[in-house]
Order: sequence, then structure tokens, then C-alpha cells
Amino acid sequence: MEEYSMNALSYNTERAQLHIQEYGRNVQNMINFAKKIESREERNLAARAIIDVMGQLNPHLRDVEDYTHKLWTHMYIMSNFEIDVDSPYEIPEPESLSERPRVMDYPRNTSKYGHFGHYAEKMIREAADNEDVEEREYLTELLANLLKKNYLTFHTQNVENSAITSHLRELSGGKLKLSDINLLKPTNTILKQVGVTPKKTIKKHKSKKRRK
Repeated sequence: MEEYSMNALSYNTERAQLHIQEYGRNVQNMINFAKKIESREERNLAARAIIDVMGQLNPHLRDVEDYTHKLWTHMYIMSNFEIDVDSPYEIPEPESLSERPRVMDYPRNTSKYGHFGHYAEKMIREAADNEDVEEREYLTELLANLLKKNYLTFHTQNVENSAITSHLRELSGGKLKLSDINLLKPTNTILKQVGVTPKKTIKKHKSKKRRK
């Protein structure tokens, strides 16, 4: 009783550091207690009960694939890999958890016009090689509107339709030509689609001259 009172009145800075803080000190104490249980059967029952508590304290882990496996791994980490129980999963090696993740290669895609985007230019090149005339015309309209949308996403201001069709011809090597410039959507319609409120033009009122 005296030992419990001393723990209740002690500060966190005076206690042992938590291995995984999200589970709190009570769960850490439960694991520390379970390590000392002599009966293996009772120790296994205690471990499963602790896993249930850990799952209730962190319901977001249920969205993680194989979340039960992650809970068992966390329990081993919190026990300093000293708890001897029958896990339904392979016991992790401490060294494997301290390994640095492999450095991911950052994509270094280049595009002639940054506001259009690399993938838009890639689609234009593929559409330009399409031998089906009817399908190529359909893709030309879609890609022209995509270029205009991408441009307005970055600049949020008006752009001449002739500039969009000119860029489309350039990026396709002259193979994609929009048959009718009116096939391009109005600027205000595109801005609303990307969540930008079109700026209203402020009309300047001429000041009236005072009569003498």
C-alpha cells in the first residue's frame, strides 16, 4: 500500500521513460507486471488482456492493415523484448526495428511548361501518336481543356484561348489542333471547378464635375 502511495504521488519525470507514450503509463505498468508472472498460462492470459486494452485505447489502429500484429509488436517493444508469451505472430528482432528505412528515389520529371505539368505533356505526346483520327480529335478537346484548367489552377487569371491551342500544337509537335476554339470551357467555369472565386471587375466611376 505504501509503495502504491509513493507511485501515485511521484512525478512522471521521476519514473521510468515510456517506450510508446500513446498507450500511457498504466499499460506500461500492466506489461511490467505481466513479465513477472511465473505461470506461463496466466502470463499468456494477461498478455491477451493487455492487447485488448491497447486496441481499445488506439481504435485508429483498426484501420491499419493487420493491426493486431502491430499491437503485439508494440507490446514486445514496451516490454524491452523481455516478456515471454506465446504470440500468434513471429517475435520481432530488436535490430529489425532499429533499421533505417530505404531512401526513396524522388521522381525527377521535367516539363517544358511547369504550370501544365509533366503528366499532361506526357498524355499529349501519347495522344499525338494515336492513329485513329476521330479518337485523336476527341483527345485534343479533352487535353486542351486540361491545359487551360492546369494553367488557371496556378495563375487564377484569364488566359487567351489562342495561347492554350498554340501550346497544345507545340507540345504535340503540330499533330493536335483544336478544330474549334469555342470548345474550350469559359474561364469562370473552370475557376469554379477548381474552387477559385473569379475576381469581379471593379468599374471606375467618373467623378462628376461640380457646377460653378
